[in-house]
Amino acid sequence: MPEKLAICLLASEVEPLSKTGGLADVSAALAKYLHGAGHDVRLFTPCYASIDRAAYSAQPVAALQQVPLAVGPNNYVFSVLRAQLPGGAPAYLIDCPALYARTAIYTSDPDEHLRFLGFTRAALTACQRLAWAPQVLHCNDWHTAFAPLFLRTAWQDEPLFAATRTVLTIHNIGYQGIFPAARIADLGLPGRRSLLHQEDLAAGRINALRHGIRYADSVTTVSPTHAREICSDEYGMGLQDSLRARGRAVTGILNGVDYDEWDPRHDRYLPAHYDAGRLAVKGELKRQFAKREKLAAAPKVPLAGLVSRLAVQKGIELMFEALPKVLGARPLTFVALGNGEPQYEEFFALLERRFPGRVVFHGGYDEELAHWIEAASDLFLMPSRYEPCGLNQMYSLRYGTVPVVRRTGGLADSVRHYNPRNGTGTGVVFNDFNTQALEWALNTALDLYAAPRHWTRVVKNGMQQDFSWDRQGGKYVALYRRLIAA
Repeated sequence: MPEKLAICLLASEVEPLSKTGGLADVSAALAKYLHGAGHDVRLFTPCYASIDRAAYSAQPVAALQQVPLAVGPNNYVFSVLRAQLPGGAPAYLIDCPALYARTAIYTSDPDEHLRFLGFTRAALTACQRLAWAPQVLHCNDWHTAFAPLFLRTAWQDEPLFAATRTVLTIHNIGYQGIFPAARIADLGLPGRRSLLHQEDLAAGRINALRHGIRYADSVTTVSPTHAREICSDEYGMGLQDSLRARGRAVTGILNGVDYDEWDPRHDRYLPAHYDAGRLAVKGELKRQFAKREKLAAAPKVPLAGLVSRLAVQKGIELMFEALPKVLGARPLTFVALGNGEPQYEEFFALLERRFPGRVVFHGGYDEELAHWIEAASDLFLMPSRYEPCGLNQMYSLRYGTVPVVRRTGGLADSVRHYNPRNGTGTGVVFNDFNTQALEWALNTALDLYAAPRHWTRVVKNGMQQDFSWDRQGGKYVALYRRLIAA
C-alpha cells in the first residue's frame, strides 16, 4: 500500500464556506479527493463573518482557543473551529474577528496584507499546537504565498516542519498581494531583509506572490498551457523573470471538476436529469428555462449562456460589438449571470433592453441559476483575455453545452475545435483576442447548430470527456511524493 500523506492546505476561500471564484471550488474539491484517498489532509481557511458556523457544525478546537498572534508589531488573538466539508475532509477555521469580521471576503482596506499574513501565521501556529507535522504544505495564491519563506525563517527551528515540503499554486497571477515596503516590519522577519526581492523593495513595494514563487519547493498553476504562458512577457504580469528563474519547478496541473456537484445525471438543482442518450430532457429543461426567464424565442433558437466574474480578464469587451451584431443578424437568445466592473454590468443591462425577450441579465451570483444556465444553454461563451484554467468550459462539456472559447490557458487544454471532416473536437475555439475573431466563433457555432448531425456529434463528444478529480488529483499526489522523496 502506498504511504498515506499528511497534507496541510491553506486557502483564502473554500466552497461552500466562502467563495468569490474558482479557488473556492478547487480547494474544496482537492481536499475532498485527498480525504477520500485516505490521506491526512487538513484545510485551513479564515472564518469570515459570512460563514454560517451552525450550518457546518463548526466546533471549537480545545487546544486552539484565544491564542496570541503576532504579525510583526501587530498583535491579535485567534481561535480555531473545526468543521467538516462535503465529503468529510476537515476544515479548520481561523477565527479572528479583528481581521475577518468584515462585510466582504476581500477588501481594499489598508490592512489587507495583514489579514492574510495573520492567516498564514495562525495556520502554522495551529499545526504547532496540534503537534501535527505536515509532509506537504500546499498554499494557494498570494494570500498564503509567504508560508514557504516563513518555514525557512521564523519556523526554521521547529522540528515538526523540518521535513515539510512546500507547493504554491497560482490560480490567478493577476492578483499579487502588493503592499508598501514601508510595512516591511509586518512580515515579522527582523534581520532578514536580504531574503526579500531587492528590486521591489527599491521601488517601494513588497510582492507576496513573488516571494512564494521564489521560495516554494514547487510552483504549480492550474493548466499546462498557462504554466508556459506565465513565463512569457505577455502573460507574466511582471513576475515572468522570477518564474523563468525557477525553471522546471514551475509546472501546470489542470483543475479537476467535482462531478458530484456538476453532472446533469444527478444535478440537485434540476427537476429532470439526462445524459448523452437522453438529450430530449435537455431540450425540455431549455423550454422550462426560457419560459421562466421570459425568453420569447422559439425552442429551436439556440440559447447562449455566460456565468462569469465580469472582469477585464474575461474578455467581455469583445462582446461589445460582436454580440449585438450577431443577435441583430441571426436567431439567437442569450442569458448572462455575473457581477463585477460597472462597464460590463452596464453593457449587459443595455443589451437586455435592446433585445427584449431575447437577452436576460442577472447581476450577482446564484448557484442554482448557474446550474440551470449550464443545463439549458446550447452554447457557453468564454472569450477570455487569459484563463489560468477555467471550470465552466468543463462543466459545459459534461452538460452537452458547446463551449465557445479563446485558445488560452486551461481553455486551450480542455476544449478542442470541432472538425466537421472527421467529427472530432468538443467546441468552437478561436485564437485572436479581437472582436472579429469572436464574431467568427459565434457564427461558426450557429452554423454548427444548424447542422443537426454535426451538432449532435460535438455535443456527445464533449459529454464523453473526463476531467474528474480522480484523474487530476492523482497528479498532485504524484507531485507531493516526488517532493518528499527529493
